[in-house]
Amino acid sequence: MAVRAVRGATQVEADDREQILEATTELVSEVMSRNGLSTDDVISVVFTTTPDLTAEFPALAARKLGFHDVPLLCASEIAVPGALPRVIRLMAHIETGRPRADVQHVYLRGATALRLDIAQ
Repeated sequence: MAVRAVRGATQVEADDREQILEATTELVSEVMSRNGLSTDDVISVVFTTTPDLTAEFPALAARKLGFHDVPLLCASEIAVPGALPRVIRLMAHIETGRPRADVQHVYLRGATALRLDIAQ
């Protein structure tokens, strides 16, 4: 087994608690599904949001999905002028037998614009 990092991002329409939780749930679920992961495979997850999102911690959505024993951290992105607004990002550290090239990074909703080379 190797330790790998999986990236992902999504975008919400507004700084709204329910939208943040819904979008984060979708993002985490897709990362887990596309990479064939269970919570036992996840070492830790770092969530970030753009500075315009403050209504809820994205980590709460992961906790509701069963990430009870996984260390989770939330942070704010730097405020870069012209950056895509209302974005939730994650970087999950996982144990997997997959080669690095086979790890599926997940970019959803408006965040597909962040990585057009790998967005699904």
